[in-house]
This record gives sequence, C-alpha cells and structure tokens, in this order.
Amino acid sequence: MRLNPSPHRLILAALAVSCLAAAMPAVAQDGEDGLAIGEAPAIIPADPSAATEIERGARESSTTGDANRLDRGDLDSTPPVTKGGKPSKGDRSDELQGINIYLRMGTPLPELPPEKPFEGEPDEAYGAFQRGLFLTAVDKALPRAQLGDPAAQTLLAEVMSRGLGVKRDLKGAAFWYGQAAQGGDPSAMFKYALLMMEGRDVPQDKAKADEYMRRAADAGNGSAQFNWAQILVSDNPGVRGLTMAMPYYEKAAEQGIADAQYALAQVYSALKDVPEEKKARAREWMTRAARAGFDTAQLDIGLWLVNGYNGPRDYEAGYRWLSIAAKRGNVVAQNRIAHLYINALGTAPNPVEAAKWYVLSRRAGLTDPALEDFYLGLNEEQQKQAIDLANRFRRT
Repeated sequence: MRLNPSPHRLILAALAVSCLAAAMPAVAQDGEDGLAIGEAPAIIPADPSAATEIERGARESSTTGDANRLDRGDLDSTPPVTKGGKPSKGDRSDELQGINIYLRMGTPLPELPPEKPFEGEPDEAYGAFQRGLFLTAVDKALPRAQLGDPAAQTLLAEVMSRGLGVKRDLKGAAFWYGQAAQGGDPSAMFKYALLMMEGRDVPQDKAKADEYMRRAADAGNGSAQFNWAQILVSDNPGVRGLTMAMPYYEKAAEQGIADAQYALAQVYSALKDVPEEKKARAREWMTRAARAGFDTAQLDIGLWLVNGYNGPRDYEAGYRWLSIAAKRGNVVAQNRIAHLYINALGTAPNPVEAAKWYVLSRRAGLTDPALEDFYLGLNEEQQKQAIDLANRFRRT
C-alpha cells in the first residue's frame, strides 16, 4: 500500500523558488498584434499548506507519547465507501451507462484480463487497513512492529499520525516513522525526513533529513523524488542545480506528481543543453500538470498556447485553459483572459466579460493601467453589468 500524501503539494517546494527564478528568466511574449499576453514564469513553489494528510476530523492528542501503547478511540472507523460499487435495488440512476449500452446492443461484455497471480504472503494488517478496520490493523501490526518489521512500523505510524481508530499521537507516530526509516522503508524515510526538516516531534537535523530524503528518492518514492530535486536546486543555485535535479523531476513526473510535471516542463524549457526530444515534451508535461488540476500549470499552458511558446499558437486552446484557471480563482489568469475578450483572441469579443475579469483581478490587488483605461471607456450600464457579474462570481 502507498502511504504517500495524495495532494503531493509538499513542504520543501518553497525552498527552490529563488534559485529557479534566477536560472529561468522570464521572457516577454508578444502576440502578432503586439499585445503582450503574459510571460513565461519561473517555477512557482507548491502550496506548503497542502502538505498535510486528508482531514479525518480532530481528535484529542495523546500526552504520553508512548509508542508501544495505543489509545483506542470509542469507535472503530467504518470501511470506506468503494467507488464504483453496484447500485442498490431501486437506484437505477447510478448504473454504469457503458454496461447498459452493451446490454441494449445485445453484445456480450468483453472478457476481463487475466489477473496476475500473487505469489507472496498476504499482509493481513494492510488488508485490514485498506478495508477501514483500523483497530484490527493495529492488533496485527503492533507485534510485527515490535519485532522490527519496517512495513508494520510504517503502518502503525500512519494510523497514529492520522488518529484512525486510535487517539492521535504525533510523538508516537514520529517514533515509529523513525524506526521504519532506519529499517529502509521508503515511505517512512520520506515522512521522517519531513519531520526532521521541520523539527516537529523530533530534533531538527537537516543533514540527516537530506540523507533520508535521498535514500527514499533512490528507492522510488515519487514524493521524495520531487522533494529531493527541490533540495538539489536549493543547495546548488543556477544551471548546475537544475541539471542535477532533472533526473529526479523526471522520475517523479512519470509517477504522476503534478508539481514535478510542472517543474520538469519549466526545466526543459529553460535549460539550453536539454536534448531537443526532451524540449519537445515541455508542453506535454505542462499539459499533464494542468489536467491534474494544478492551476499555475493551467495558467502557464494557456499563456504558452496563446503566445506560441514551446510550440505553435492555439488561441482557442489557450483561452480554454486560461478560462479554467480564472474560474478557479487564479488572479493572473483573470487578468489575462480580460485581454483575450478585448482583443477577440480565442473567443468572441465581450467587453462586459472583459470588465468582469478585470474587476475581479483588480480587487485581488493586480493593477493593469491598460485594463483600467478600457474599463473607464465603457458606458455606465456596461460597468454596472460587469460589477454585478463580479459580485456574483464564485470559484469553481
């Protein structure tokens, strides 16, 4: 089972921004009509606030810090709802439409691919954890953890850190993460490295944290690979650091880490000595990060498409990506899409929509003299409509 944090927006991303900005200067990109829609931005750090796990509800923390004694909660957690489960009787609206189409056509469903035979011993503790039977998982993992099993130690740490079926005990979780890290578990090495970097529930030790992060990255942990790349960029400013970090960005990007996909697109775009076949994939990686919901990537791929950066111009596709980012609340995208509406780039001209997006971006503190002049040139009724639309705007 993977214990990596699902959002993948990790704490160390903030370390590298100054180095990356210095190594990748912004290049103004003018349209054919002379309009500067935007710039090729440097790598932006991920949101540090997203580094925590999914909220499971607050619980009172343990004050004992005894790693071998778990305070059980009042109730065991219920198993998670299985996504895509069969609908109950009478609930026909949730049936899978694809299957219904096959049935209506009278065509038999295709055969399922053969399952890969499992030859190892089943892990009863992880099986219980995956089914939401957290107390059962603890009962089965604790004896193994006390005997030095790194996988069981990592499972206990995860349960304790998140308060799943037991009272939340961060010190106890840190103890078990440390034991599992010493045993070489990649997930534990990554988690323990983060704790040591912050000095949270363990002594702060950057050198040891870096060592664990590197080992976790080399062991294949995608989140650790991205963070180790960030450390390399931070500790080695300029082109050298980016070159050292690139292989780890590539590995993490292949594992679906959106932050790494975004960073890799910027690195491929910025470094001169990157092979052409890799540079040609810069847009692909930026698009993959955008599709993963990374709003900064949505902004950047929109600008790249509008300005013909790292590939041909595509005003309509650029407008669509900027629209997505703007509707999600990205202030720069709101500013840029106002220009698109004014100049009819990728969309029909719409002065009221342009004014709406300008009002929203201006309220957020982004000034633009050209848009201010445009807004003041509208009649009173258009300004009123734009303000009304801005007041009713809600992020999607």
